[in-house]
Amino acid sequence: MAATAMTERRPRQLTLGLHLPAAMAREDFLEAPSNALALSAIEDRAGLPGGKLVLTGPRGSGKTHLAHIWASRTGARLVDPRTLAADLPVLLSLPAASAVVLDDAEALAGRQSAEEALFHLHNHLMTGGGSLLVTARHPVRDWGLWLPDLASRLTAAVHVALAPPDDALIAAVLVKLFNDRQLTVQPALIDYLLGRMERSLASARALVDRLDARAYALKRPVTRQLAQEVLAEEPGFDIAIDSTESGHEQDEH
Repeated sequence: MAATAMTERRPRQLTLGLHLPAAMAREDFLEAPSNALALSAIEDRAGLPGGKLVLTGPRGSGKTHLAHIWASRTGARLVDPRTLAADLPVLLSLPAASAVVLDDAEALAGRQSAEEALFHLHNHLMTGGGSLLVTARHPVRDWGLWLPDLASRLTAAVHVALAPPDDALIAAVLVKLFNDRQLTVQPALIDYLLGRMERSLASARALVDRLDARAYALKRPVTRQLAQEVLAEEPGFDIAIDSTESGHEQDEH
């Protein structure tokens, strides 16, 4: 069997089953037409327009990564919308010129205490020259907010939408994710995965995680055969195992 036909796993340290956090640095972000406007908005030296910005887009489009990039640039505090009400006293003790990120903010919609907390945080930041970056899947008008004053203030913020990632971006992300795990795969495998996986960056990360774990557990390379076995476990996936790869030691073509 030719060595180049196999997936090569470069030496790495044992992770002991720990889940490696997603790489969220600026150098880990892959630019593409689908995210160019949002990236430009958070990297604008003039700051956020009016001190606040709402990033919207489907799951896995890169909103959280962009939020972390902005937080790293500005020293912003990352806040979980599910604990916002409890965290409010600490947040209001911050200088009014502080920066705050609220990721997946629409999760607080319909929760009176959380909405009131965001209303007070918003006013605290805006009156003192602070900045608020909010991410969500949908525009504010579609959240179903209970508090009219909060809805009007957030709806007035500039909204920048991220488009679903195209195939070129997903392919680049797949290659990077495999490289991050010290795995070298054949280009044909990337094409194979693209034709069968859900089109999102979150799905790409989850799929590579599963392939890496399965390959490591079975001491097998990540080939199309292994990918088929993993994909076959997905709901609704129904495809026969390739006859050209009937054994796990078959070369990748």
